[in-house]
Amino acid sequence: MIEKKTYSHQGILKAILVGVELKGQKTPLQEYLDELKFLATTYNAETIKVFTQKLEKPDPATFIGKGKAEEIKKFIENNPVDLIIFDDELSPVQQRNLEKLFQKRVMDRTLLILEIFVQRAKTSYAKAQVQLAQYEYLLPRLTGMWTHLERQRGGTGTRGGAGEKEIETDRRIIKNKIAQLKKQLKEIDKQMYTQRKNRSQLVRVALVGYTNVGKSTLMNLLSKSNVFVENKLFATLDTTTRKVILDTTPFLLSDTVGFIRKLPHQLVESFKSTLDEAREADILLHVVDISHPNFEEHIKVVNQTLQEIGAGDKITIMVFNKIDLYEFQYQQFLNTNSLIESDQMLSLEELKKSWMQHHHSPAVFISAEKRINIQELRTTLKEKVEELYHQRYPYVSSFLELK
Repeated sequence: MIEKKTYSHQGILKAILVGVELKGQKTPLQEYLDELKFLATTYNAETIKVFTQKLEKPDPATFIGKGKAEEIKKFIENNPVDLIIFDDELSPVQQRNLEKLFQKRVMDRTLLILEIFVQRAKTSYAKAQVQLAQYEYLLPRLTGMWTHLERQRGGTGTRGGAGEKEIETDRRIIKNKIAQLKKQLKEIDKQMYTQRKNRSQLVRVALVGYTNVGKSTLMNLLSKSNVFVENKLFATLDTTTRKVILDTTPFLLSDTVGFIRKLPHQLVESFKSTLDEAREADILLHVVDISHPNFEEHIKVVNQTLQEIGAGDKITIMVFNKIDLYEFQYQQFLNTNSLIESDQMLSLEELKKSWMQHHHSPAVFISAEKRINIQELRTTLKEKVEELYHQRYPYVSSFLELK
């Protein structure tokens, strides 16, 4: 029997963030660190110090340079620190070396997101998905992260063949657990696929977007439901589906897990069934936090993830949320269909005009929190849903007849 080492998570943890700017990196390091700090807050950790370094390439032993490692070690010796969080994924060797050097828990961005998902998983399905992602992440990191409990193994007579190493036994147990979870999730996926296929003839709409952009708030607004909303990353992991009727036009509306930069591939793999709601939807409502200074990079991240799961060619309505929080600011647009060709200050009206000139997909600018322009969103969505119904069922007199 194996058990993950546990760490006290009572109260607010004191955390150090470590970010490295590698040669050729396009996104400013500070943007990654701001997001990492928000992730730490979601994990109930207070950031007390941030260390940064520019490197040609990561150090194979400790990721950071020797001098920076000593600087961090000295800070830890003189300050109360519970954990050190790196913005980039660490190799098993790097993580072990750093924990040995600092004598503190070391996490990377991937592990931090995984543990946030552990905290947020509520249903047995979400828990199984997260557990699978955890095991796949931890498998190459067994040394130093896992321990045996002899009293749970049934004594020394259960060790297996002579000379079998404890770590090899643990590895076999984890591989068996991974196989069991994959089998369990495969069965659930089949059931969910059947449920989706049997959801009737109704048009299906899915909310997608970067994490914490207001999808759940919008879900509540459109469906008049009570989906959990919180100003933290990954507030909800399970897909919620509701039947919505706009005037006399019915459709199914689903909320999905939020995307994020550097989303661990283990989570993308294990949550593919949840993301199927986006892949199998007829229309996507791509929600964007327009008050964020780097909202267009968020759009790019979401579009890339949608392409990865096979949902990049869907009918999409861009929903620019939080217009009440938008401020005049310099916007540098990063994608190929840039709103503007160089940095300039844009008012909200100028940004709207620029978007409409450069993009063909419909867009609405709203505030879900303040209920601004919600009717425009409802009208735009209703028109797109009705277009699909007319294409599929040209002889149906009332869409309410559909089930």
